[in-house]
Amino acid sequence: MPSRREVISSVLHSCAATAVAGAVTAEAGSSVAGAEQQRYLLIGLCGSENPTRANFPFAWASALKEAGHEVRLELAGDATVLMRTIVAKSVTPVGWPPLSEAIARVINHKIPIFV
Repeated sequence: MPSRREVISSVLHSCAATAVAGAVTAEAGSSVAGAEQQRYLLIGLCGSENPTRANFPFAWASALKEAGHEVRLELAGDATVLMRTIVAKSVTPVGWPPLSEAIARVINHKIPIFV
């Protein structure tokens, strides 16, 4: 009977192999054979009080649109204030470009934003 360490190690190796295979497939092109365009509705609830989380729906929406999917973005609660220009320019997430740049990419991709 394999030890717990051996089982965990083998599972991690298989997960890593799956992740690498997925990355190679994604790198080969956004139109994988047999893959269909999917529809996503991203809901943002965090506002300027948590800049990093406020940025996620915009960053994900851009990435999904660039991958060839249909995306819609809905802002509710505290996230609605992010649509004000003065707020968007003042929000800078940790480790990400300013929120105004993420919003500009969403607008350039013509992703609908519902507030």
